[in-house]
This record gives sequence, C-alpha cells and structure tokens, in this order.
Amino acid sequence: MRFNKFSIINCIAVAAVSLITTGCKKQLDLNTRTVITDPVFWKDSSDLIVGTNYLYTSLPDFDTPLEDRYSDLAVSLSSAGAFNLNTVSDGSRPISATDGQWNNAYTFIRAANNVIEKAANIPDGPMKRNCIGQARFFRALAYFRLVRTYGAVPYISKTISGSSDPALYTPRTERKAVVDSIYADLDFAASVCPQADKLPGSTTSAGQPGMEYGRITRSAALAFKSRVALYEGSWHKFHSAPEFTETKDPAKHFTIARDAALLVMNEGKHSLYTKDAGLSYQNLFRYPGEGYTNNKENILVRIYGKDISNVIASQSYMRTQLTDGGNSASRTFHLMALYSDGLPAGKSSLDSNGKETSLLTDFRNRDPRFVLTSFKVGDPFASISGGSPTYGNTYHYHQQKYWTGQADFLASPNIFLDFIAIRFGEVLLNYAEAVYELNGSISDADLNLSVNLLRNRATNNDVAKLPLLTNAFVTANGLDMQAEIRRERTVELAFEGFRYWDLLRWKTAETELPKAALGRKYFATGVNYGGATAPTLQNGYVLYQAADKRKFNAAKDYLWPIPTSQIGLSNNTLTQNPNWQ
Repeated sequence: MRFNKFSIINCIAVAAVSLITTGCKKQLDLNTRTVITDPVFWKDSSDLIVGTNYLYTSLPDFDTPLEDRYSDLAVSLSSAGAFNLNTVSDGSRPISATDGQWNNAYTFIRAANNVIEKAANIPDGPMKRNCIGQARFFRALAYFRLVRTYGAVPYISKTISGSSDPALYTPRTERKAVVDSIYADLDFAASVCPQADKLPGSTTSAGQPGMEYGRITRSAALAFKSRVALYEGSWHKFHSAPEFTETKDPAKHFTIARDAALLVMNEGKHSLYTKDAGLSYQNLFRYPGEGYTNNKENILVRIYGKDISNVIASQSYMRTQLTDGGNSASRTFHLMALYSDGLPAGKSSLDSNGKETSLLTDFRNRDPRFVLTSFKVGDPFASISGGSPTYGNTYHYHQQKYWTGQADFLASPNIFLDFIAIRFGEVLLNYAEAVYELNGSISDADLNLSVNLLRNRATNNDVAKLPLLTNAFVTANGLDMQAEIRRERTVELAFEGFRYWDLLRWKTAETELPKAALGRKYFATGVNYGGATAPTLQNGYVLYQAADKRKFNAAKDYLWPIPTSQIGLSNNTLTQNPNWQ
C-alpha cells in the first residue's frame, strides 16, 4: 500500500522494540522473554493495543508463494543455470536440529497468550474484547501452521512462568484437541471483531483505505476457519497410520468448513474483484486491487507502506523470480490449466501439448488465469535504466503474480504492494470442495455460488468466458467432479502458497511429487537465449529434475520432522514423527 500510514504499521515498530523475543532455544522455545519486562510495560489500554499490533508481524508475507516450490507446481532455479530443486519437493531433506517454522510459531503463541493474559488488567469494553479476539486469531494461525506441518503438537494456552514451569515439558496434545482449540479461538474472534466495513476509519473521505484497514475482522476469522476445517476434514478422510491414528470424523470438519465459508458468502461484505475487464484477475495482485473500498475480495492483507518502520517488499526481490527463476512455474501448471472449451489437456480438441510451434502456443485458447499468471513473449515488462540483461535461466515459465511492472529495476527497486493473506476467491473454493467431499456430489446451484463465479471472472482478450462447470458437462465429457474442483483450486490459487499443502491433505503427494519436474518446450532456433547453456531435455521439454531423482516416502513425508534439539530439551517428552527417527 503506497503513501498511506496506518496505525498497525506505525505501532509495529514500537511493538517490535517492546516485545521482541530473545530467540531463547530452551524448552521447546516456549520460554521466550520480552526485552522490556511485563510489569514495566503492561499498564494501560494503549500497551494492550501495541502488544496486539506486534502479532501482525506473523501474517503471511511475500515468502509464502515460495512454498509452491515444495510442490510440483514450481521450481527454484539459479542464475548460474543450475536447477536448484527444493529438498522438500524432491524428498532429499534431512532432519534438522532447529526449524524456523517451529520456533516462530511458538514465539507468536507466547505473544498471543501474553496479550490475552494481560488484558485481564485492563477495564472491560469493546477495545479489550477486540484485542483479545485479534490475539486469539493469531494464536489459531500459529497452531494451524504447526498442526499441518508436524501433526499433534504441545498445546500451550498460557505464558511460561519460568524454567521450572511444567508446561515447558508438555508432550504432544492430541491433534483433535489442538484443532478444536483453534476453532474456539476463531469463533471468539468472529464474535468480537467487526466486519470490514465497520472498522474504525475503514476508509478516508477520498475513498482510500483508512487507519484500521488490515485488522482482523469477523470475515477473516470465519474465512480462516473454513481453511483450517477443510484441511482437517481432508486429513481425516484420506489419511491413516502412521501419520494419523486418531478417531476419524471428516464430516464434522467438512461441515464446519462449509458453514464458515457460507457465512462469509451470505453476509455480503466481500465479493470478487471484477473492476478491470479482461484484467481483473491480474490486477487483483497489483496496485489497482488494493484497499477494501476498491477491492472487496481481499479479506485480510499484510500491509506494506512507505514508512521506515514498515517492512518493505522489494521489486528487486520479485525480479529474481524472473531473472533467476526463483519461483518458476513447472509444466504441471501448464497441464492443469483448462483450454477455452472448458476441457483439460488430453480431452480438448484445442490441446497443444506436444504440438507447440512457438513459445506462444501454450498460451493460445487457454484459461485466462494461466495466461495472466505467466509472462509470455510480447508482454509489457518494466523500464530499466542502465545495467545489462541477465540470461541465467531463460527456459521456464515466468510467473507474474505481484509483479507491478511500475518500477524501474535499477532506479526504483522498491515496491509497497500489500500481500493478500486471505481472499474471497479462496472462500468460494473452500465451500465447493467442502460440499463435494461431505456429500460425494455437488449441485449446479452450489457450483454457481462458488466455482462458476471464479470462471465468470476469468476473462482476457482471447477468452471471453470459460464454460461453466456443471454436472452435465462433467458427465458428457467423461470428467471427474472432484478432479475438476481440485483443478479449479490449483489454477485460481497458483503461486499463493497452497499447492504443496493441498497435495499433503489430499494424500496425493506420493503420486505427484515423484514425477519428473519439467519446464516448457525448448526451441533450439528462433529464440534469443542470450548465450545460456542449452538445457537437458525430456521429450523436447526442459528437464528440471528426472523422476529417478525425486522421492516421496509416504510412510514419513506427510509430516515434517520435529527439530531434534526440541526433543532433547523436552527431556524426551516430545516424540519424533513416524519414521523420522
């Protein structure tokens, strides 16, 4: 977000100074202490607000899309031309003594617990309840990250009083209990946090986002609840020992996911961004799509602004995703995208797979979301003052979500674009999938409430509108409704950090991740590769990594290993995940 200052942004710097943790590695990293001691700091409601604001630094940021590199959707390359595949993606990761995801989650859990406890000293009122609601949202966010990564984890709902506190040695809490606590936190947040249009000063007189834009709202809590419940319902439905041994109840979680999503849909505070004909999907991730008044699709964003106290996203950072291929689309993304007749590769008469005659062939008659997410020859780029071209990896599909194209690479490297943490498009997909998985079917009416709204928005200069997804269309063309709903999710949410986690919860990672990682068709002539070394090919396509180099051990890889240092520090009350010993 450019040129505006927000209370969240302005207070984060103060909160970071006041509440920054020491990074203590003892006892599960749950005994982190504050630089300024609690008795000195927590005196009045303004301190409670500052403490709450600190929690916003745990929101997803521009590193989140890079999680797609764990999956089959994206690869990480290097400017030297080597294909540096992610060790999570190819199954080669080792057990680590430490893990930033574990440590960061418990750091913010402690911070959230601290806000909740210290609020007891503040006079009761809407502000106090709102701060507690925000803190409980962020506690739920941290625990969900832990559960989806490690499974059952120690659940701590209080601050640690000292090195003798028994809570330091809490063993794993049953996964069901952790998830139910997440639901309870989100229900509380939804009950006390305002809707987006009721945030104090939510817009200025000029219609710009106001001081409180970016705070947790009722819709954010409900939308996130639908995400958590969809994940958990899938885990219950598709997983068993060794990674899941508790009593299964997928219907409970799919029902929660469906109902939470439907509340967001029915309350009418959010809708898809459709202001820019032919470019709405692309501009959703650019400056035109910022702010609640301008774009009601954004349910929760991480705000970036021109302020030294705010973390700044750099255009240079996004540029490396292009010149160095830091988060490049694989051929999987190309094959997942529909053709303009609504049919996938292998079914459509427009299928160009294996018939490419130029670098543009892949983009003709395709789902506009694929076209608007990937750079192609002839697309406008950005101005560059001075410097020289980089030809490190020129063989891949360059993805362009969050690429503004407005800043000169060298003269103006910084951008200040808000990162979307939760959007209404995801809620629609959560609803459709939850309905289908709950019932084994989905009505055309429910498809029209969800998937088909996204298809209606997906237009560009080449494709006026994709055909609607209906039961009759699926039957007539020999398609599978579950596969089509999953395809819709993959394409709509591509490079937003969902694909890897979706493969895990669907229990399809063992099938998809061991496949060869491929790029686009390679043309030896007619293309200026800037002298880059010719790549290795497989059937004419750039080979990032051969299938025999990619592994996924279904007996252990659906959960990540617990950091070994944490097991030791817990006096072995914390056990390692199956088959990671």
